[in-house]
Amino acid sequence: MPVRPSLLFVTDLAYQARGRRYCDEDIFLTSRLRDGFDLALCHPVDAAALMDAFDAVVVRNSGPVLHYRQAYDAFREKAAAQGTRVYNPLSGRGDMAGKQYLLDLTTDGYPVIPTVDRPQDLHLLPEAERYAVKPKAGADSIGLTFVPRDRLGGLPYGDILVQPGIDFRYEVSFYYIDDAFQYALHAPDPDRRWVLEPYEPTEADLAFAHRFIDWNTLDHGIQRVDACRTREGELLLVELEDLNPYLSLDLVPDRTRDDFVTGMTASLHRFLDAPPRT
Repeated sequence: MPVRPSLLFVTDLAYQARGRRYCDEDIFLTSRLRDGFDLALCHPVDAAALMDAFDAVVVRNSGPVLHYRQAYDAFREKAAAQGTRVYNPLSGRGDMAGKQYLLDLTTDGYPVIPTVDRPQDLHLLPEAERYAVKPKAGADSIGLTFVPRDRLGGLPYGDILVQPGIDFRYEVSFYYIDDAFQYALHAPDPDRRWVLEPYEPTEADLAFAHRFIDWNTLDHGIQRVDACRTREGELLLVELEDLNPYLSLDLVPDRTRDDFVTGMTASLHRFLDAPPRT
């Protein structure tokens, strides 16, 4: 009998996320992935100690890294040093590497909510009734505040990002495995971010989302492109989640959910079969 690949599936089943049940999604995914892999679950703080016994580590709904920063940094350092296969690969340029990408994409002229991190650059932001201030190391809206323009000068620059408050019609998320689009969901009510409904993207929508998938250059893995639709109809990037994107699989049709598991299984096999990146 051929030996089946083994996966260490990293998740925090106890994490309480606003409007989402992380644990249910990972219980479902692991129940299905067991058909093709030998699999064990662990908390993110235990990953570095356990990963040597597995062919690859799969990081899923592990919660915001800032809750276990030291353990996560030790895990990344050890994985990089010994060439451990981590899915998603640790080379991601999106949220996996912090919020610097929002500044880089702004500078490079991508369709992203304009973002600055220095007081001398505030003039580059459009006029708005209020401005979003978020920590560079933030996640899951932790630390997010809104302030008027006359308070922007006294902020602790160096550790924060500033963006104009956008009067948007709705938010929409595009979900990818490797570079293949899977499905999209949107939140029709701007005040209820995680009350999502299926969304049928246009070709222009998919071209928008795929620009950021191409920019990130991940060969394997799961990514979520979050955007908002402005009153003028433009899509602007809100977040490129490439570390542990929640997938809202409970909100998609059964066929879509089955197709996602099939696609993730195939992606993991390709990942395990590919030569390691140097």
